Amino acid sequence: MRRLLDSGAEQVVDARAAPRFRGEAPEPRPGLRLGHMPGALNLPYGELIDPKTGTMLPEAALKQRLAAAGIDPTRKVTASCGSGVSACVVALGLYLSGAREAAIYDGSWAEWGSRQDTPIVGGA
Repeated sequence: MRRLLDSGAEQVVDARAAPRFRGEAPEPRPGLRLGHMPGALNLPYGELIDPKTGTMLPEAALKQRLAAAGIDPTRKVTASCGSGVSACVVALGLYLSGAREAAIYDGSWAEWGSRQDTPIVGGA
């Protein structure tokens, strides 16, 4: 992940809620630092789901949400979240919108935020 962030070769998209991403809300797991990985974009996974039906948004709406988050669908994305689960919603949203290059950082914030040797932005 460090090489990926340093190189800018891929986009890193964090699927956690915006207040957690910004380091303004506590993490549900004890001992995790607050904030996000340097250079990461934020797209909370819930923004890709229709609140009335609980299903993924239609393709056009997915594309709009991805664009609004600053995600370039022509570039590969590595999705992250708190534990590697809700990042899958971002990967599915990318797939359903026609973007086929997505990976999941399975350690996600549970790993990154627990280490003292990883850089963070926001929070402490």
